[in-house]
Order: sequence, then structure tokens, then C-alpha cells
Amino acid sequence: MTRPFNFSAGPANLPEAVLQQAAAEMLDWHGSGMSVMEMSHRGKEFISIYENAEADFRELMAVPNNFKILFMQGGGLAENAIVPLNLSRGGSADFVVTGSWSDKSQKEARKYCDVQIAATTESSAFTSLPPTASWQLRRNASYVHVCTNETIHGVEFQQLPDLKGLGSDAPLVIDFSSQVASRPVDWSRVGLAFGGAQKNLGPAGVTLVVVREDLLDHALPVCPSAFNYKTVADNDSMYNTPPTYAIYIAGLTFQWLKRQREGEATGIEAIEKHNVAKAQLLYDAIDNSQLYLNKVSKDCRSRMNVPFFLRDESRNDAFLAGAKARGLLQLKGHKSVGGMRASIYNAMPLAGVQALVSYLQEFEQKQA
Repeated sequence: MTRPFNFSAGPANLPEAVLQQAAAEMLDWHGSGMSVMEMSHRGKEFISIYENAEADFRELMAVPNNFKILFMQGGGLAENAIVPLNLSRGGSADFVVTGSWSDKSQKEARKYCDVQIAATTESSAFTSLPPTASWQLRRNASYVHVCTNETIHGVEFQQLPDLKGLGSDAPLVIDFSSQVASRPVDWSRVGLAFGGAQKNLGPAGVTLVVVREDLLDHALPVCPSAFNYKTVADNDSMYNTPPTYAIYIAGLTFQWLKRQREGEATGIEAIEKHNVAKAQLLYDAIDNSQLYLNKVSKDCRSRMNVPFFLRDESRNDAFLAGAKARGLLQLKGHKSVGGMRASIYNAMPLAGVQALVSYLQEFEQKQA
């Protein structure tokens, strides 16, 4: 039986091969007699799972050796507090607000440091990105925060900003929760990256943090020990019991990503090619339609989250019901913006996008 295509924004669909392997190993992982969920996080079995996952991610994303890879808990929302607790030093931070998630980030950070909005696209209803030349960055800022892909509004940075070129020595903090592992990262421009796993890496429960070593050991005295990046790094992400099963699934996902091929490209380069093709197919269908509309500027449209609207919104319920009947699930837009949203993360196959495009065309023809 063919599985439905799940377009949820998160928790999102996982690669079918990963689910099948996890199912096969559920009762007995590699002859250990235990499920991964039953293992001690300090036992040799889980330590090997953890070490392989960390090594695979470092290789996959070409993470330099002067960065620590941490597996934490609390999701991206918790990192909105954990980052200023570790990096602000009680000083200031600049935020570029391009949608709901970066707005949540700056509001949370205000509890711990002086926050300035360096740029925002609120006036355009978050359908564009502010030109970097317009950013008002402070020389004394402890860090600059951007969300590289806004899951709700469907806006994505196609290139990371070069803060040094803008006259800032502050480290760049990126929330790449819904973009992680979908494309390469220019680590020379990044001080810290964080993301919840439940979009592209695995199930909800584990949060990935990639932090440059020189940014460790600056936590405020009030920072909880379990959230102090240096403490977590010094203990190989096992200061407290980590989300073991979520790390295991993430590790399987990293292996799946490493196996991807597209012509001469492998790994992240291959999955990026897949993602570009999927997004182009869907955006073309929307742009060539008289019924559907995407409001995001073409130069910053997300490859991961594609919001769109029916020009006649009285047909929304009929559209969603027809989609569900065809095995196209979770297409309703976020409640804050309405409309529709198709999240087409790494694990969404091209066949899923093709099925959605066919349905878009079929539904429009019936409404004519």
C-alpha cells in the first residue's frame, strides 16, 4: 500500500527507508537484545550510536573542527532563551526580523539582554527580505540573529549575510530549524547554528546546536547548567540524559542523506538538487495558475515551505477535503496567516510534489 504524502510543517515526514530500518531494529538493536529506547545513554551501544551520528553530521555538513556539535533538548523555542543566556554576556544583540520565528526569538531574548531590531520586513507582511545594506548593526552587539528559513511565511535566505562586509565583528547566529541539511552552510560566516530536528533531521525531541569553540564558556551566571554550551560540550551532550531515540533516528537520517545521489553530486549537494527541482515544479504550477497565489518575492522563496492561497477562499474547505481524499495531507496553512502551505522537506519525494501539482491542476479545472 502506498503511503500518503505528508506535507506537514513539523513534525514532518521522515525518509521511508529510515522508518523501515528503525522498525526492523525496534526490538533488538544489532544483537544487543535491547531497543535503543531501553539503552543506557552511557552504555557502549548508545555511545556508538551517538558518536556515529555526530561524525556523520560533521562529514555531511562539512562542519569545521573548531565547531562543537551538541545534541540538546527544548526545540528552537528553548534556544531563543539559551542563546542569549550563553552569548549575550548581559550586553546587546541585534535581530533581523523576517517572520514569526525571528520575531519570537527577539521577544524572548529581551528577557536576557538589550535587543535591537536591525531590520524587519513586517511592513511587507514578511513576504520579502531586507537588503543587507539597510541593516542597522551595532558595533558592540554580542551577536546578530537571523532565521534562515521562516517556516510560516515561506521566506528563505538564499545566501548567508557576510557580517564582516557590513562592518560587524559580531558572530552570526542562525536558526536553521527548517533549513538544516537541505543545502550546504558557509560556516565561515556563522558563529552558532541551531535547529529543532522535526523538519529535516528526525522526530521532535532533539535540538541540534553547532557552535564555534571560542563562543563557549561565556554563559551568564543564571544560565541552567544543562543549557550551558560549555558544560554540554565538555560532557559530549550527556551532562543529562539526552533524547536517545531521537538522536538514533537523526543518525539514521544522516546516513540516508549521505547515500543520496544526483548525477555526480552526493550527500548534501545531491539533496539540494532534489530540493531545487521539487520547489521549482511547485512554484511553477502556482505561478501559472489563475486560482492559486504565492505572495513571497521570487528572490527569497523558500525551498522548504511553500505557502499559497486560493484567490477564492470560499473554496478552501473543498480544496483540503479533495486533497485528503487523494492522500495529500496537512496542507492547511498556519492559523496566523491562513491559506495553504506545502512543506517539502528533504524526505518529501519528487513523486509527492508531482501528485500535489496534478491535484492543483485538477481542482482548478473543476472550478472553471
